[in-house]
Amino acid sequence: MNTLFRKVRFTLLAATLLWLKTYVVYKLAFDINIENAFEEAILFLNSISTLLLFLGIALLTDTYRNGCVILISFLLSVLLFSNAIFYGFFNDFVTLPVVFQTNNMADLGTSIRELMTYKTLFMFVDLFILLFVSRKFPRFVDVSPLTKKEKSIYFLGAASLFLFHVTVAEVYRPQLFARSFDRKMIVKNLGLYTYHLYDIVLQSRSSAQRVFASSNTFAEIENYVKVKDKGATPAMFGVAKGKNVILISMESTQSFVINRKINGEEITPFLNSFIKESYYFDQFYHQTGQGKTSDAEFTIENSLYPLDRGSVFFTHFNNEYTATPEILKDYGYFSAVFHSNDKTFWNRDLMYPSLGYDRYYHQQDFVGTQQNSVGWGLKDKDFFTQSISYLKELPQPFYTKFITLTNHFPFTIDPKDRLIEEYNSESEIVNQYFPTVRYTDEAIKYFIQRLKEEGLYDNTIIVIYGDHYGISENHNAAMAQFLGKNEITSVDSMQLQRVPLIIHIPKQSGQTISKVSGQIDVKPTLLHLLGISTTHSTEFGTDLFIKEKDPLVVMRDGSFITNDYVYTKNICYAKQTGEPIEEQLCEPYKQKAKLELRNSDKLIYGDLLRFDPSNKRNTGTMTTILEQS
Repeated sequence: MNTLFRKVRFTLLAATLLWLKTYVVYKLAFDINIENAFEEAILFLNSISTLLLFLGIALLTDTYRNGCVILISFLLSVLLFSNAIFYGFFNDFVTLPVVFQTNNMADLGTSIRELMTYKTLFMFVDLFILLFVSRKFPRFVDVSPLTKKEKSIYFLGAASLFLFHVTVAEVYRPQLFARSFDRKMIVKNLGLYTYHLYDIVLQSRSSAQRVFASSNTFAEIENYVKVKDKGATPAMFGVAKGKNVILISMESTQSFVINRKINGEEITPFLNSFIKESYYFDQFYHQTGQGKTSDAEFTIENSLYPLDRGSVFFTHFNNEYTATPEILKDYGYFSAVFHSNDKTFWNRDLMYPSLGYDRYYHQQDFVGTQQNSVGWGLKDKDFFTQSISYLKELPQPFYTKFITLTNHFPFTIDPKDRLIEEYNSESEIVNQYFPTVRYTDEAIKYFIQRLKEEGLYDNTIIVIYGDHYGISENHNAAMAQFLGKNEITSVDSMQLQRVPLIIHIPKQSGQTISKVSGQIDVKPTLLHLLGISTTHSTEFGTDLFIKEKDPLVVMRDGSFITNDYVYTKNICYAKQTGEPIEEQLCEPYKQKAKLELRNSDKLIYGDLLRFDPSNKRNTGTMTTILEQS
């Protein structure tokens, strides 16, 4: 055994350094809730067995063994570093589909630079130690080959430790592997590196689902959605028949800015006034996952849930869908998207044809300069200014979507464009957020005025929605200050997932509707306003204007909100008091939430809408949009 230890001690040193470094990153970079000492012990120990197995790969070679140890340590450090950076903004861990979204990386530069500090060098400190030891203490770095027996002993010990750890985790958290959507839970109990192995298994399984999918599975899901209330309020059905449609996606805009002030000034003065002459849904939640803006687009136009891993825009862009733009083709609508970013970002140039869009106006259709751009593309006002000329040329009726960019993390804006001063808190991100929201508000005001000047306003439904959160839970202290609270509780965090939804219908008076609702409800609502029945559509949303007996909004991670309850992080809360209550009160909703997500996932992973006889994709659409792009 002494001989074996001498041969593997450099490997064990590398594993120990990575193990301790990983635990420190757990505590500093990730928001992992620990309830007791046992969970802390699991968190502390959960990476060592996997690291021993990974680094043990180097023992299979003799000549370059220690060089392989350093290389594997470097690769695992990059993986740890990537998760820390990704978590800093998305409050989530990297998945395999996200890794393949490489054409997003160039545009993420500003956001990544904001999250990188001198502290990130800590992620690689163990590599410097290993290099120092290998050069200064050559006796410590044994290079003699291992026998087959010694290799067997090493791997048997590491594998036994791994199996023991997995067994303990599964006993403590039964059905842990069934909770693929709860990545924090998996990382806490199994470790970051084991989670990534599990993620590879999930990806392989999901890739196989389309091959084995059948029309029988589609029929089962179709029967399930038919039971949902797909009715429409008679007074609202068809009130906007034949009207143009304009959707405005407000980047990172949350509802807490509506009708609020900082430094005595309104944050969204235009939206506050526009709400009074529109339908405003103040209990409307975003339901996005890792796809963020692309998830919001997908959910709003398909009334399907996004995936729990990656973005549908990347993983299933060539599926059959029955999205709103495609449905409206049968009613004479021309559809277009306006977005001043690169056409390949979020794979939009390939996904939009699958959704039925006729035209995609992207970065190459706009004139961008250093003066009229910031962060990810054109400033919102310049974006709307240049878009108007294209909009005027479209055949009517049209269905269009405008995606704003200025209010994007890390929320930077030129001083000359700042209409209100920054907030004063300990979070620079929160402080910068309000001026960029204010700028977008002013840009939308300008756009609405231009629609009036061009004679389009009175013949157009205008739908304005927030796509996803802008301020993550990493800034809860500053948000507590803004909201006048001592702390942000789990229920508060769920309430902060509300985003604005404003629907302006010509010649309709304004009204605030406090119905628990989500992005999945927009498609049936809009189609009903246009006088199009969704009785036979395979979708999971309901018309926002009908009075549901017991509305339920399901988040991608399995959390949910009802009129009375909030369920998040495996705890059931009374919505009104914010206090934990008996879990069985949430159990019926919990089961329904799981079923909704599972059925939606089956539709996407299995491409089941190809079995829908009513799905008539316009095969000429893809050619048209790609030629125009």
